[in-house]
Amino acid sequence: MEWYFALAFLLSLILIFMAIGTPIALAFLAANVIGAWHFMGGQTGILQMLNNGFGALSSFNLVPIPLFLLMGELFFRTGLGMKMFNAIDQLMGKVPGRLSYVTVVGGTAFSTLSGSSMGSTALMGSLLVPEMERRGYKKKMAIGPILGTGGLAIIIPPSALAVLLATLAKVDIGALLIAGILPGLTLAGFYIATIFIQTKLDLQAAPNYELEPVPLSAKLKLIVTDILPMLSVMVIIVTLMLIGFATPSEAAAFGALGVIILAFIFRCMTWEAFKLSVTGALKVTLMAYLIVFGSATFSQLLGFSGASGGLIGWATSFDLSPILMLLAMFAVLLVLGTFMEQISIMMLTVPIFFPLAQALGFDLVWFGIVVLLALEISFSTPPLGLLLFVMKGVAPAGTTMREIYSAAIPYILCSMLLVAVLIVFPGLATWLPSMLQ
Repeated sequence: MEWYFALAFLLSLILIFMAIGTPIALAFLAANVIGAWHFMGGQTGILQMLNNGFGALSSFNLVPIPLFLLMGELFFRTGLGMKMFNAIDQLMGKVPGRLSYVTVVGGTAFSTLSGSSMGSTALMGSLLVPEMERRGYKKKMAIGPILGTGGLAIIIPPSALAVLLATLAKVDIGALLIAGILPGLTLAGFYIATIFIQTKLDLQAAPNYELEPVPLSAKLKLIVTDILPMLSVMVIIVTLMLIGFATPSEAAAFGALGVIILAFIFRCMTWEAFKLSVTGALKVTLMAYLIVFGSATFSQLLGFSGASGGLIGWATSFDLSPILMLLAMFAVLLVLGTFMEQISIMMLTVPIFFPLAQALGFDLVWFGIVVLLALEISFSTPPLGLLLFVMKGVAPAGTTMREIYSAAIPYILCSMLLVAVLIVFPGLATWLPSMLQ
């Protein structure tokens, strides 16, 4: 069978199962079973596929996923996250648009530790948008920063989605996590600059209001008791990996343990919070492991059938520069993001895009950061980005999709600008990982 028929056959199976409502992980498993029967020799092929899939699940590289998820769940369920958020709010004082800045700073911490853009958007949208509107903020100032922090959620470590991408793409997990630090901080700077420009161009976008002054001693106390302990967990995780003292798996374990210790110190650890945290992390972990199983076997099927090799040969046969090929892959990710969630997109594209990127001579860690940014941009791109509909569901009554679209656009442009910066200055993503070596 020609490679393009094999590729069309496998992708059609997945799309058919998805169209009839089969969950994405099960759709991949069903397609893999049929593909293994057809391409790998019936029952023997299916047994080989199962052995390969379980071999992928036994990888030590998957250990950070449940630990990062547990850390994020504990951060939310115990109330440590809201404690940090309230402290940042008080420290900002009377800065115009301060709640928008607080959303970027606090929301980044929320999103990063949760590893879930949709969960973070739903939580912050329901908590902050009504409060900001009550204080006279225009919707663009309330909704935009919340949608924007999702871009930071998946590139600033720790990020469970980055770990999953590195596992699927067979890229060094520690390098990909560390690579997101400088781009993430740059994107946060773009967001802060956007808020500053908006408040200058529209003086009514974020009106001033009276606040009780917070004494310097109280501010110092807030920093020491409510901010530094939470930030220290993230700093310790990154530092342990950066100096080579701990692997990503060990650093994730230290992070989860650190949040548990903080919860006991602040006397907010309860049995109910711990039980809900473990249950929430377990549910997402099982889904992620099932996805890894399906993706690993799908990648092998693509290789065994000749589909991946044929596609790479076909794509590289065009007289196109590597940058144009990169932009084409970026566009595919944006289109897929309008109707699929991130993990599903990774399962479909990683087995094809990463070998192609390697053939084109791209640094795979750098390419991984670009892919993560593309996935997050697609999540909030009008008209069908999933985060837009999540925001619509939690925003105050009367909020229109047009208002949500207009609020998202400046932050999408910030992410696009970061992608352009990464193309021109790839060292922004590769410098810190090179220090690991």
